[in-house]
Amino acid sequence: MTFISVNGLSTKYDSTYGPVYAVDDVDFELKDGESIGIAGESACGKSTLGLSVIRTLSNGKTKGNIFFDGEPLLELQESDFNKRFRWKKISMIFQGAMNSLDPVFTINEQFLEITKQHNFGDSQKIISDAIYAVSLNESVLKKYPHELSGGMKQRVVIAMALLLKPKFVIADEPTTALDVLTQAQIVNLLKNLKKDGMAFMLITHDLAVLSEIAEKIGIMYGGQIVEFGSSQEIYKNPKHPYTKGLLESIPTLHGNVPKYIEGSPPSLLDPPTKCRFLDRCNVAVEKCKQLPPKFKTETGYVRCWLFE
Repeated sequence: MTFISVNGLSTKYDSTYGPVYAVDDVDFELKDGESIGIAGESACGKSTLGLSVIRTLSNGKTKGNIFFDGEPLLELQESDFNKRFRWKKISMIFQGAMNSLDPVFTINEQFLEITKQHNFGDSQKIISDAIYAVSLNESVLKKYPHELSGGMKQRVVIAMALLLKPKFVIADEPTTALDVLTQAQIVNLLKNLKKDGMAFMLITHDLAVLSEIAEKIGIMYGGQIVEFGSSQEIYKNPKHPYTKGLLESIPTLHGNVPKYIEGSPPSLLDPPTKCRFLDRCNVAVEKCKQLPPKFKTETGYVRCWLFE
């Protein structure tokens, strides 16, 4: 059964230079228990996509459809969405744990703010369970954020996202700025939570991490998902030249020299109407100067004329 369906989702920001089209015509579906990985270069719209789903954009205008368990999220009043969905059914691990915690309140006070807002009874029991779930002990609750290491703060932010036992968690670069050992611990934590039935949208630059957690993968470029499909299909038989370029850039243990994609992504102030990857593609054909297509694949779709 499909529990989240995103159709024609677009988000733009107003800026002094004009509208920024950060997310453009994004589609994907997930069934119960499935997780999705979103990968791509910086400034391609990954974080905005996550913020659009949980509706925490301060200066963004979103249109399209997001259905969660059959309910149209974008049509709900903010108060209704906050009461029934945010934190309870959908939560988010924000990028950069050091900036996600308020420096003037203890960790426990910041947890209590969430439980009080949603009228939970035995708040301290819920908070303790969440802390233990991320392999921390209750002593951290009395501390301020500056008293914790980067890895501990990241676990606290994850515990906050898990506090009300949501069905779907958006994790935006949950291993950013952490050492490799702590990164591995965070990834293992997410994998264990997934075994317990929690679904994720994992936003990351690390394609290797996605292979361990996500059943579906969306490759974003220039605000669009240019290829969407099963994890197995994306890794073993990528269709879009950009997807192939990202996979070829991953270092291996076999001594292969990683390749890199020359050039830069297009400006989202004035995104091209042609294929957005055209200027960096070394296999482009004349048709690529037209509007990009959207062909169905075995498990998803690809925006590339070469797959016609």
